[in-house]
Amino acid sequence: QVPLVESGGGSVQAGGSLRLSCAASGYPANITYMAWFRQAPGKEREGVAAIDSDGTTTYTDSVKGRFTISKDNAKNTLYLQMNSLKPEDTAMHYCASTFFRPSDALGSWWYDYWGQGTQVTVSS
Repeated sequence: QVPLVESGGGSVQAGGSLRLSCAASGYPANITYMAWFRQAPGKEREGVAAIDSDGTTTYTDSVKGRFTISKDNAKNTLYLQMNSLKPEDTAMHYCASTFFRPSDALGSWWYDYWGQGTQVTVSS
């Protein structure tokens, strides 16, 4: 088991910003592949952003230019900076990791370890 603990969710108005954090304990984050996913009520889990072990990033189209994924290897922490938030960004957000390079960086089935989630609510 690889503990992942998310924080930073909350409620904001459209156009606002939030920064999510995901603390990874017990292993070095710089040798893993990590990602953020989200799931709104009644919808499937969706890949939002991913970061490779060498820092290469991938984003789903709907967040490009608004969200930034990053890692602080010294702190073993993954981040998701979310700007220009929209009501459609409302969802439970999860971080995930795997030790093996995923063929699809935003495919949830490739990730082995998951956090408990943090809620993001954006009002219009």
